[in-house]
Amino acid sequence: MTVTVFWEDLAPGSVRELGTTSVTAPEIKEFAAKYDPQPFHLDEEAGRQSLFGGLCASGWQTAALAMRLTVDNMLRHAASKGSPGLDSLRWLKPVYPGDQLSLRHTILEAKPMRKRPDTGLVRSRWELFNQDGAKVLEMEGWGMFGRRTPASPEELA
Repeated sequence: MTVTVFWEDLAPGSVRELGTTSVTAPEIKEFAAKYDPQPFHLDEEAGRQSLFGGLCASGWQTAALAMRLTVDNMLRHAASKGSPGLDSLRWLKPVYPGDQLSLRHTILEAKPMRKRPDTGLVRSRWELFNQDGAKVLEMEGWGMFGRRTPASPEELA
C-alpha cells in the first residue's frame, strides 16, 4: 500500500468525508451476541419494549463501524502509527437496522511528538450521521502519524 497521507497533511481545520456504511438486523444481533448481549440489541420485541422503540445497534458496534470507515478511507493510505486513545465518545442517537451512516472527520490539532521526531500527534473529531442528517456518534481523540520530514531539534524544544 502506498502511503499518501502524512502528519504534515493533517492540518487543523481540515475536514474529510470518510464514506458511508449501513447495518442489518442480523449484523446487530451477531455483534450483540458476542460483545454486548443486552436484550434491545438481540431481539426485536425487546427492542420495541425498550426506550429505543426497536432493535438497535450497540454503541460499541457504532464506534466499530466508524473505525472501519476511518481505516478504509484514510488510515489505510496514511502513515498511521496507532493511537494513544480517545478523550470522549458519545452515542447521541440509536442506530437501527437499515440506517445509512456517513462519517465526517475533522482535524482539531496537530503537534510534533517531543521524543519522536519522526512522528506527530493529531487530535480529531469523528461525527457519524444517519440518513436523516442526525448525528448518532461523536468522538474525539488522538492519532500518531509518521512525518514526511522528521522534526528538527529546534522544533521539538
